[in-house]
Amino acid sequence: MTDENLLSAKDRNRVLIVLLSSLFMALIAVSIINVALPSIRIGLEASSTDLQWVLSGYSLTFGIILVAAGRSGDLFGRERLFIAGTTLFGLASLVASIAPDILVLNIARAFMGVGAGLMNPQTTGIIQQYYRGADRARAFGLMGAVVGFAVAIGPVIGGAIIGWFPDGVGWRWTMGINVPLSIISVVLAIMWLPRTPRSRGAKHDLDPVGALLLGVAVLLFMLPFMMATDNANTWWFAPAGIIIGIAWFVWEQRYRYSGRSPMVNMSLFRNGSFTLGTAMITVFFAGTTTVWVLIAQFVQNGAGESALVAGLVGLPAAIVSVFTSYIGGRLVMTHGRRLVIVGLVLNIIGLALTVWAAFAIVDGAPIWVLAFAVLPIGFGAGWITSPNQTLTLRDVPPNHGGTAGGIMQTGQRIGTAVGTAAVTGLYFSNLEAGHDIAFLWGYILIAVFMSIALIISIIDAAKESAK
Repeated sequence: MTDENLLSAKDRNRVLIVLLSSLFMALIAVSIINVALPSIRIGLEASSTDLQWVLSGYSLTFGIILVAAGRSGDLFGRERLFIAGTTLFGLASLVASIAPDILVLNIARAFMGVGAGLMNPQTTGIIQQYYRGADRARAFGLMGAVVGFAVAIGPVIGGAIIGWFPDGVGWRWTMGINVPLSIISVVLAIMWLPRTPRSRGAKHDLDPVGALLLGVAVLLFMLPFMMATDNANTWWFAPAGIIIGIAWFVWEQRYRYSGRSPMVNMSLFRNGSFTLGTAMITVFFAGTTTVWVLIAQFVQNGAGESALVAGLVGLPAAIVSVFTSYIGGRLVMTHGRRLVIVGLVLNIIGLALTVWAAFAIVDGAPIWVLAFAVLPIGFGAGWITSPNQTLTLRDVPPNHGGTAGGIMQTGQRIGTAVGTAAVTGLYFSNLEAGHDIAFLWGYILIAVFMSIALIISIIDAAKESAK
């Protein structure tokens, strides 16, 4: 009996509710913290370096564990790793919400990242395992809708929570809200996620050396992009990360040739759609993450509006991305990579309109002009993330689904780190010329990333048409 016949349509819908609710919670934790930083600084008397680690600690631990977590889920049962990750995420959120000082908060945020890193690859792996064809595309479409909506709605929720609660309490609830959500997710996962039978007498080859090498390589490569503004010497970590990454690749090849099962089967990269799709989404995330970072900076510091207004500006685009992600899941099986290309073109058009809106606001236009200007970005995003996920993983064997998903998400985390450092660095270096000029230069670099992603997608589409 094949995996897809093990679950009814009703059961698959329940599985999707569990997966996407936990994914939403983990992604909200990334974006909601941005508007809470000023309150944390005052409440815990935190320095700028302390606040940098509030952001970076979560992202670093999230990024370094993804591939190993995907591999472990493939071997030991994805639902077990999913429940363990969600539980750890909830417990760490509880500690973060009652942290007496900044050190405890940062340690808790790091463990929240570990929990999210354990949980997220299982989402992709379980969808790979139990969904096929149009059902899989629909599932990834809904997943893309959740991703886009969570990133945009996080600052709105954070701004509202901080506004509702007294000073010194609101930032705690931006993390405390995860506790009841985690409990609900764990209970539903125990009830609804199908159980993977425990294999008796089978030897599981985790490849611990490979896992350690890759984790250290990702850590060292990402670290300077998150810390270089405070310590330029950290740039030396990046080449060290690349060297260890090469050592990891050599180790994996030797491990495979010795007859063992490596952490990452390099044959995955012989699949052109997987390799190009992973490269495209990595470059895309280098640009798209900073779209909303710069808008938040411009609205609050350039236009003098509140954090809540900064979040609300992106809300219409987020709502549009929910619908287009779902539609993209239905269209991707027919239109393939062409759908991703259209989405990227719309994003580039949206970038140009957003820059125009920023200059108009400086000249006296209302702030809500920006909300309309970013609509093409939300529309296009729905035709990029989820369709790319479907196409990139289409030919990946289900037993490698968690590992492949972990590789894709690791690429996204690296892209986010690189893009955030490069774009925000360019933005702040041009602030003396005015917020609109700084915004222009930041968006030019974002457009460069988007254009590279577009070129990769065109190459992938040409290869797809040539088959």
